[in-house]
Amino acid sequence: MLLRACLTTCYIQPVRMLGGVRLTPASSRAFKAVSYRSQAAQPAASPTAQPGTPTTPPYPETEGVSKTTAGSAPLQVLGQTFPTDAWTNLTPSIASKTDRKLHLIPGHPLGILKQLIFDQFPGYAYLDTLPPVVTTEANFDSLLIPTDHPSRSRHDAYYLNATTMLRSHTSAHQLEVLRDHGHRAFLVAADVYRRDEIDASHYPVFHQMEGVRAFSPTERADGTIQREIAAMQETIRRAGVTATEDNLVGQSDRAALQPEHTGQADEVYPVIDHLKTSLNYWVAGIFGRMARYHEATGRPDLAERLGTTDRIPVRWIEGNFPFTTPSWEMEVLYQGAWLEICGCGIMKQKIMDDAGLQDHIGWAAGFGLERLAMVLFDIPDIRLFWSEDPRFLEQFRPGTITQFAPFSKYPPCPKDISFWVPTLLASAGSDAATETGFHENDLMDLVREIAQDLVEDVKLVDRFAHPKTGQTSLCYRIVYRSMDRSVTNEEINELQERVRTRVAEQLGVTLR
Repeated sequence: MLLRACLTTCYIQPVRMLGGVRLTPASSRAFKAVSYRSQAAQPAASPTAQPGTPTTPPYPETEGVSKTTAGSAPLQVLGQTFPTDAWTNLTPSIASKTDRKLHLIPGHPLGILKQLIFDQFPGYAYLDTLPPVVTTEANFDSLLIPTDHPSRSRHDAYYLNATTMLRSHTSAHQLEVLRDHGHRAFLVAADVYRRDEIDASHYPVFHQMEGVRAFSPTERADGTIQREIAAMQETIRRAGVTATEDNLVGQSDRAALQPEHTGQADEVYPVIDHLKTSLNYWVAGIFGRMARYHEATGRPDLAERLGTTDRIPVRWIEGNFPFTTPSWEMEVLYQGAWLEICGCGIMKQKIMDDAGLQDHIGWAAGFGLERLAMVLFDIPDIRLFWSEDPRFLEQFRPGTITQFAPFSKYPPCPKDISFWVPTLLASAGSDAATETGFHENDLMDLVREIAQDLVEDVKLVDRFAHPKTGQTSLCYRIVYRSMDRSVTNEEINELQERVRTRVAEQLGVTLR
């Protein structure tokens, strides 16, 4: 979907392609997007690779990264065999998720949400079975992402080898669908993979929805855009329960256009209007449906409390994404907090040119399905989407947004792990030490590989710098909790000991 996306930060520095959900207090923007990620304060970009020429990542950064599969026998993913090399970091537990396809299950919350969105856009092509294994060229180069951009790091993405990976966003299919499938209006729903932190709103596999609409010169001149906008606005008006209001934040009334669009402002701005109207139309449909559900089930008070019986305030935050200009993050005011719905913008003309659509102007938008589903279905823990417990699955049915009724929550079992991280002298003759060879995402991936879905949360709780040696000690608290059974202290102790052993062996740290 359009660029981790989502919530807290499914991505910290890297591109969080179009999409994702972010929940922040109205006065702050600390809850970062998971999928379509802005590039604030990034280092100067190096030239992007030319689409069609797969690029070997510029730095092998093998130090500290889990070497579970690196340099081992060929990988088997979805029945295909792939050679491994120094870039391989795909673990068995992540590989096993590639055939789950939760978004294709009609009665699963993700499948329900996906289909509701598909149904809102009947004139679009729907693609929800595209395979997750892609080239680095498709995932990065085709989107004009610089070769030294941090989103390419082995710390953040899952590589089968240096030129093949599991897609980190659905935007990886933009060029392919435009050029090879011939679609000019389409929605892509798919599973995406990113190495990330561990908590109730982050999971290394999540799902995104990507929307793209490209307009030909004829469509820009014959009133097609205006007619489609008018039809969507009428639907928004008739919805009654939900409507939208727009506010611009951090930008002028008329966004700066791409140099390639110089002299075409009268054609580009209607495409921008179409983009924003399409997203308003989508918000009205989804949140309006939720309000009607509460009305129908005899809970108009809940519909009102959820803020879905009044006009929904919408604001557009100026963004900065590698493959769209101008760019925005769309947020709606929900229960007193700003909820980031998606990232969006006008597609870079270079991408249109590479697709053979030199005379087209298009928009792209995307978001994370889990983050939105957690809000709509009131699901408190992202791990629940992967549950096969009937007490979870039997609460949902196709075509309906229902509120999840929690079943018994089992007690947590917290365990701490402390270690010294490796250091080196900053420069000759200097006593100052700097950290090297440890990345937090490597720890997260290792813990999840061992504990699977028994791990609920991993947080840094203490950091200590030795006053004489300058060496740094880190203490992480790992919270174990099963979603469907009680776990014994003995069981968790065994898992924790395996974690300690693997951390010492693979991450280059010294246990305390």
